[in-house]
Amino acid sequence: MERNRPIGITIIAILMIISGILFIIGGIGLTALGIISLAFLAGGIGSIILGIASLVVAWGLLKGAGWAWIITLIITIISIIVNIASLAGGNTANIIGIIINGIIIYYLYRPNVKAYFGRSRTPMV
Repeated sequence: MERNRPIGITIIAILMIISGILFIIGGIGLTALGIISLAFLAGGIGSIILGIASLVVAWGLLKGAGWAWIITLIITIISIIVNIASLAGGNTANIIGIIINGIIIYYLYRPNVKAYFGRSRTPMV
């Protein structure tokens, strides 16, 4: 039986792919600056790892892997916490991030989305 991927999951995965590519490109740049400082090297390696992880999670989202649903939910919750902390520091632009991440969490809990990831008993339509 073929499952129909919800369009929102495709959009989230595309955004994660773009983010992953940007992390990798930035990480390569920081790693190149590692000759200046060990902090640049560490930051670059960390960015590359995050970029690869983003690509793997995006692939999981596109394939309907249950682990990708969980990781996306965890990342989104962490992002909300970081945005709230930044908002408390006076960065009011983070309200947009809180709203977007809230929408993503709401969307991940939609019955058809949960069913796509095998997270509910609702059959796929």
